[in-house]
Amino acid sequence: MTQIRVRFAPSPTGFLHIGGVRTALFNWLFARQQKGVFVLRIEDTDQSRSTDESIQAIIEGLKWVGLDWDEGPYRQTERMDLYRSHAVKLLEKGEAYWCICKAEELDARRKEAEAKGLSPKYDGRCRDRGLTNPTGDAALRFKAPQEGETVVDDLIKGKIVFDNNVQDDLIILRSNGYPTYNFSVVVDDALMNITHVVRGDDHLTNTPRQVPIFQALGFPVPQFGHLPMILGSDKARLSKRHGATSIMAYKDMGYLPEAMLNYLVRLGWSHGDQELFTRQELTEKFSWKNVQTSAAVFNPEKLLWVNAEYIKISPPAQVAQALVPLLQAAGLGGEVQTVPAGRLAQLVVLVKERVKTLVEMVDWVRPYFGQAVTYDEEAAKKFLTPAIAPILAKLLTRFEAFPTFSKQQWEGAFKQLVEEEGVKMGQLAQPVRVALTGRAASPGLFDVMEVLGRDRTLFRLRQGNERASQA
Repeated sequence: MTQIRVRFAPSPTGFLHIGGVRTALFNWLFARQQKGVFVLRIEDTDQSRSTDESIQAIIEGLKWVGLDWDEGPYRQTERMDLYRSHAVKLLEKGEAYWCICKAEELDARRKEAEAKGLSPKYDGRCRDRGLTNPTGDAALRFKAPQEGETVVDDLIKGKIVFDNNVQDDLIILRSNGYPTYNFSVVVDDALMNITHVVRGDDHLTNTPRQVPIFQALGFPVPQFGHLPMILGSDKARLSKRHGATSIMAYKDMGYLPEAMLNYLVRLGWSHGDQELFTRQELTEKFSWKNVQTSAAVFNPEKLLWVNAEYIKISPPAQVAQALVPLLQAAGLGGEVQTVPAGRLAQLVVLVKERVKTLVEMVDWVRPYFGQAVTYDEEAAKKFLTPAIAPILAKLLTRFEAFPTFSKQQWEGAFKQLVEEEGVKMGQLAQPVRVALTGRAASPGLFDVMEVLGRDRTLFRLRQGNERASQA
């Protein structure tokens, strides 16, 4: 059997958006499942819009979500001689011709045809003129078949039939010597032995233009698949007004790459009612027949739920590693460097049930850095009062009597003091919580103490008692 070869071929005209990541993901899964090859190709022939910054953003985005490629990244601007030589081959075979029609003439004819209710396609004026050495500006056009049909057996949409009589003699080489998109794509896919071209269905109209070029060049035609678009909640094409579309923006917002992939694969593909998949499960279970044919609707709330689930189920050390850049961005970089990796993982375990993003997690773990704590003034005024100071002092004395921290011992001492003082558990727990974290909400009190450690717990209790005494 022929080895499966697929490609992801973005244009570097901006950031890598989530629709592109989903296309890359489906290709990557198919390649991995079939022990095939996943090729990364940068389609940068649009010199007016392509930038090196965008190329770097694409590479960073793919690396962040863990979609590794086997070949590339190839750049079309480094392959110009290949396109020109194949364009000349078509000219020599009589499958292409020089066109000397000027842009303003073409525009005038197009408008005239539209006014008469005719097709605005090129009228073929230079098709049979046999120009061999045109002077001035001349573009090379492909002789598109004008009779019969082009049939595409689409992996996702099924059999699609295109009438050839509506196809244009598209330009394959511009007058400046640059190839056009539809031509360079065919040459690349052919020379890279791409067996399956899977892309967004906004490219569907390009397919009947490209298939005849494959055939005219004598190359096998790959199998095509066109993925339905991703829409916003208003059923319009996904754009910035629906929220972030750049994949790296989601990294900055505290999403895990595994959660992003899981959400994106379910945005147009399903396997029964299963919602969460490991990467291995996705590779094993992915199939084109389960890719939906209708557009998918992007749901930010569902993505948030998936991310929260991944924060809960992912190895704490892995989450901690992803958390570090966000802690640094929050101004905690210096302190993070002094904290052992195991302690960070411990913090993740402490708060993971309470957060949906890593940005939220930064806020939850902030009190566990440094020696002293910063109080939420409203919480301090409410709970660190003169009335509680004597009991806090007694608790501090009992805790100080223990040479090491033991959750069982310290909790026992706490409950005994509550009983002796005749107060409710919350009446002491809330002031202690504020003393330790600066806030009125936190994970379990003795879990907090365990993470802080004996010395910081005692230091903060002294600090809290002092605040209460002076209130």
